Amino acid sequence: MARPVRLTDAEIQALLPTLPGWEVKEGKLHRTFIFADFSQAWGFMSRAALVAEKMDHHPDWSNVYRTVHIDLHTHDAGGITRLDIEMAQQMNALAV
Repeated sequence: MARPVRLTDAEIQALLPTLPGWEVKEGKLHRTFIFADFSQAWGFMSRAALVAEKMDHHPDWSNVYRTVHIDLHTHDAGGITRLDIEMAQQMNALAV
């Protein structure tokens, strides 16, 4: 399977409005999710992990109590790709 190609800054800026809550930070898509409690945060991460595994695309993330910090970028493309955009969209859907 062909790996995704890095998006240009213009392409990223055009797609960013489709990703509520996400921003570009240090060359990565970044978002912080805050849940009601640790159990909800962990549940979100578990659901997102299943999606990530299916997509073969794994986030850089951390969790402290009810807060989940996420950075998305495609390592082998050296930046943000459509795979990151799709993962961010999936994560937004899972957080509802």
